[in-house]
Amino acid sequence: MPGGRDATPRPPDTHASVLPAGRVGRPHGLDGSFRVAEPRAALLPLGARVTVGGGDYEIVRRAGTDAAPIVRLSGVGGRDELEPLRGQELLVARSVVPALEDDEYWAEDLEGCAVRDGDVEVGVVQRLLAYPSCELLEVLRPGADTLLVPLVRDAVRSVDIDAHVIDVDLAFLGEEA
Repeated sequence: MPGGRDATPRPPDTHASVLPAGRVGRPHGLDGSFRVAEPRAALLPLGARVTVGGGDYEIVRRAGTDAAPIVRLSGVGGRDELEPLRGQELLVARSVVPALEDDEYWAEDLEGCAVRDGDVEVGVVQRLLAYPSCELLEVLRPGADTLLVPLVRDAVRSVDIDAHVIDVDLAFLGEEA
């Protein structure tokens, strides 16, 4: 198997209690503000509470764009205080994140799901890939090439997060069951 990854579905972790909202990036200005690397803008509104490097902070400044947000955290008064946090993940409690619409999922909930076409085992979701036209599931298949499944209704029949199973239509994807 490529990269030595296991194609066995991992058991559901009943949804991790936190979601990554990005990483502390390079400083912006002198007041402790910083650019967020790998941002999930919906999880970073003004006033949100985040955990970074084991500390709990409030977002007290939010500027920039959703693609390139700039934030400042309570208790971080300048570049020197920001430096130890650089590169650290910004974590948000799942209990306070905005509700998702029907047919929307957090990538963390899809990773590790078993992928099937009816009763036929296809593989295991390794990660979610963001492409300009749609998001894709990267599915590791034992003894076969990786399968990319677009998250569109024609390709994905159903997603059962609780059972950790995604049902796909291999015929639509040009594959044989």
